[in-house]
Amino acid sequence: MTPGRATSPSSEDFNPGRLVIALGLFALLVLFIWGGFVFLRDAQRGDTLPKLLTAAIAIIWGVGGAAGTFYTLNMIVEQLPGNVRRILLPYVFVGPAVLFLGWALFFPTIRTFYLSFLDASSTNFVGIDNYLAVFTERSMQTAFRNNIFFWMIFGTAGCVVAGLIIAVLADRSSFETLAKSLIFMPMAISFVGAGVIWRFIYYYSPPGQPQIGLLNALVTDMGFPPQAWTTLLQPQNNFFLVIILVWMQTGFAMVIFSAAIKGIPDDVLEAARVDGANEIQIFWSIMLPAIQGTIVTVTTTILIVTLKIFDIVIVMTGGQYGTNVIAVEFYRQYFSNRNFGYGSAVAIVLLIAVIPVMVYNLRQIRKQEVF
Repeated sequence: MTPGRATSPSSEDFNPGRLVIALGLFALLVLFIWGGFVFLRDAQRGDTLPKLLTAAIAIIWGVGGAAGTFYTLNMIVEQLPGNVRRILLPYVFVGPAVLFLGWALFFPTIRTFYLSFLDASSTNFVGIDNYLAVFTERSMQTAFRNNIFFWMIFGTAGCVVAGLIIAVLADRSSFETLAKSLIFMPMAISFVGAGVIWRFIYYYSPPGQPQIGLLNALVTDMGFPPQAWTTLLQPQNNFFLVIILVWMQTGFAMVIFSAAIKGIPDDVLEAARVDGANEIQIFWSIMLPAIQGTIVTVTTTILIVTLKIFDIVIVMTGGQYGTNVIAVEFYRQYFSNRNFGYGSAVAIVLLIAVIPVMVYNLRQIRKQEVF
């Protein structure tokens, strides 16, 4: 290379031979991934391999295939001219994830939308009849009422208010770490596990029999009769299910609120105290306005959880006794009743309800930089 003369970025490090080798390795990798998929599919259908061996092969196939995909694609791009390489290199890491999400989410959504216009057996076109049924069937009206009134309003408000109060109080206590750890601990439990735990708490035995349920044991010790908290007390039984959500999600709200409160400058709080403001006035006039964006973000995040609530209801009541919700109705219609058209319509309605809240939540996170 002549001194003082720059090399053209469009041709630096371009090696056609290595490019052919990289393309060949990528073709072999695609064959390996497809062959592994066919092998695992046939093994699962025929039940020819032990479950543990099938799981081990699936892990090797999945992790190895993903790592190999990024490695070979990066190798291909590295052999291209400089300008092309700089343009394509980010897509090497983003592209497979986008393609996978499209295959796993976008195409199933399109198919579900298509099935929602067909009958129960997915053979005859019925137009919008399934959507009309979604908004007129009594079971769906109960589900809408429970999702909106009990879960979205009371469930979300309970999580946000409890999390905010605990965050403020724990911040002023001498055992802040212990208190926050105990409140956050239920977040480590799955919704199904929490449902099993609370089934024992709400367990009902007829009067005169031993009460193994914690709540009824306390009630009977105080001289009151035992109650079937999640069955006979309708529609109040929905509140007892909402309590489980509050118990689990308060820790999430508390952690985010606590971080936001600690971000308020200490000199602002001290100046308010010097001016004679008490703690309640500081909370309403300084803290709440300062963390307003955080409150909105946490609220919309929990709203999404309440819209999709499924595990707690299916474990505790199975959607019976007036506790049905949209996700449980979808599961019942699609998988239990095998009514694919109606079940798909319910799923699309739930998706349409979740997407605007999710988009708004993402905008708030980006705007406020909460996390």
